[in-house]
Amino acid sequence: MVDVHAMVSLTGGSDFWHTPGVVEADLPELMWTDGPHGVRKQSGSADHVGINASEPATCFPPAVGLASSWDPELVERVGVALGEECRALGVGVLLGPGMNIKRSPLCGRNFEYFAEDPLVAGELASALVAGVQSQGIGTSVKHFAANNQETDRMRRDSQVDERTLREIYLRGFGRVVRTAKPWTVMCSYNKVNGTYASENHWLLTEVLREEWGFDGVVVSDWGAVWSRVRALKAGLDLEMPANASHEREVREALDAGGIDAETVAAAYARIEGVVRRAQASLADAPDAFDVDGHHALARKMAEKCVVLLSNDGVLPLARETKVAVVGEFARTPRYQGAGSSRVNPTRLDSALDAITTLAGHEVPFAPGFATAAGQELAEDAHEAAVALARDADVVLAFLGLGENHESEGYDRDTADLPAEQLALLEDILAVNPNVVVVLSNGASVLLPFADRVRAVVEGWLLGQAGGGALADVLYGVVNPSGKITETIPYRLADVPSALHFPGDESGVRYGEGLFVGYRGYDAAGIVPAFPFGHGLSYTTFSYSDLALTTTETGGIAVSLSVANTGERAGREVVQAYVSVPGSKVVRVPRELKGFASVTLEPGASARVEIVIDSDDLAYWSVRDHAWVIERGEYSVAVGASSRDLRLTGTIAVAGNEPFRPLTLDSTVAEAMAVPAFAELISGFAGAVFGDDPDLIRMVESIPLAALAGFSGQSLDQVQAMLDQANPTHT
Repeated sequence: MVDVHAMVSLTGGSDFWHTPGVVEADLPELMWTDGPHGVRKQSGSADHVGINASEPATCFPPAVGLASSWDPELVERVGVALGEECRALGVGVLLGPGMNIKRSPLCGRNFEYFAEDPLVAGELASALVAGVQSQGIGTSVKHFAANNQETDRMRRDSQVDERTLREIYLRGFGRVVRTAKPWTVMCSYNKVNGTYASENHWLLTEVLREEWGFDGVVVSDWGAVWSRVRALKAGLDLEMPANASHEREVREALDAGGIDAETVAAAYARIEGVVRRAQASLADAPDAFDVDGHHALARKMAEKCVVLLSNDGVLPLARETKVAVVGEFARTPRYQGAGSSRVNPTRLDSALDAITTLAGHEVPFAPGFATAAGQELAEDAHEAAVALARDADVVLAFLGLGENHESEGYDRDTADLPAEQLALLEDILAVNPNVVVVLSNGASVLLPFADRVRAVVEGWLLGQAGGGALADVLYGVVNPSGKITETIPYRLADVPSALHFPGDESGVRYGEGLFVGYRGYDAAGIVPAFPFGHGLSYTTFSYSDLALTTTETGGIAVSLSVANTGERAGREVVQAYVSVPGSKVVRVPRELKGFASVTLEPGASARVEIVIDSDDLAYWSVRDHAWVIERGEYSVAVGASSRDLRLTGTIAVAGNEPFRPLTLDSTVAEAMAVPAFAELISGFAGAVFGDDPDLIRMVESIPLAALAGFSGQSLDQVQAMLDQANPTHT
């Protein structure tokens, strides 16, 4: 039996990456390490920000790339591979996936997050968790919650109204917890509505454990605990890394009655459970993983992540096309983000090498600009790149953001590409209009040149095999099928959160509310440069024969036919958006509620099925403190993006709206909407205001208590009328 004072040691890490062993319980230490797109195991000097080296591991595409695949099955395969590498490297818990909402393109850590939409984030994060944990290795979904910026991330108060918090920022986490059952959840640094996440009882206990049924370990982000006593009482289990003074604080609180022994024992038991599960998997683990096989999987994944934003027919390139390659990113890939998720890849493919292989000869290349601080280039690098571009049939301009532009720990100051790159592109266009821009970036950037170049290929960050994947897409070896999961604006001012990001010392107010990303663009009628869900192919697809039916659980089954009307085999991601015309609550114009993909040969067609769960039709009712499905007609639109909707249908949804008895606070309009009350209330109001339609319209917004005063009725008389009528609706 372990004494409760001895249990305290297990509620804090023994160092940066390990939970301590407990001799009395024969419990060994366990290694936890950064992910989420690769295993960052540091064997020497440890740090949290990715400065020191780690052991070689496969660097898969970060979440910004994975998300553009819209392919949960392939993402789960990546998760399986990550789990295998964790076992081979002796790691018991992989810290990821990151799944915070992309509220602004300026967030420095967007490369580690999936989407501006909770459905996409939740589905793909669930797939990754399922894959990793199938190997007996734990995951840690992060950062819980409302951690949508890096500016002052360890202190800033995220001020979010309850409905927005529930529907946008917590919904994806809830999906993962319920469906994939992650072993651990990592709390964020920031405050949530005034209380640090690590000390937020409502967040960690009431929502995470009691509502969602989470039974795993809540671990802190590294350094996110201010008081381990307050954190343990709120629902945190593990402080990483341990702070000696915090551990002493817990022991003193136990002696003084400031914390219950049961609270410490519960945290200890949950951590012990994770350690024993992981150790059972590590006991017979191999000492190596399939390096070649995982690199091949990384390449296949990267191929699915590339998004063809625009193309006038210049792509795919013919092998005999005389190309010139400009931009250091082609030779020195930007393939992952900076900070704690930096992986030491087992190998690294460059697009320049892959293009050379496909072209069958050495391709002219000029770096043109520096991609990293301190990089030295020839004084005439800019001019040399322009000269090289002049004689090419097609110029492949590799542009993007370096690690110094976006990273964990700070946000971007601008959504523009670096000025020197934009200047180089302008000079190239002046001598050769046949330019294809290939991007490397961890979040969306402004593309003022998009209508003046012949194609734009969004490469995001594609992991260690991304160079080959880009070349295959450019030359048509692979038909692109990726679609963006974050809106690309024309102007930063168009971003719905622009006026509220990143806040100041008083906090960051999520003033756009529900209108995040495409929801805000649609509501304001703002045309984006490229809408959420957009991505082109080298073939074309037609949609037809939409059918909508109600499922047994009250959801919506969507069925349609998709045909490949082009000349190449291709994959289409079909998206289903739902709106509720005439809703009684504030709604965004449409929301993604389901998606599915289909791969078709030229001329082939297939039925595509998308099931929208009833839970995904619900909105959070602050009045009822519950998820409510509004009854009525719902509109379902399916298409290739949030702005390319091909088919629309309507269906009646029964809903689950609770009976809401009228009170003295209820308005005349609310009373009139209830048939049993209509005659009573109509006569009551009419006695005061007559039958003038304008006066009746005015009176509709008056609470019954106020109306009583106008009519000379007492509140007791009005209440008696309500008491008489309300029971008929229970």
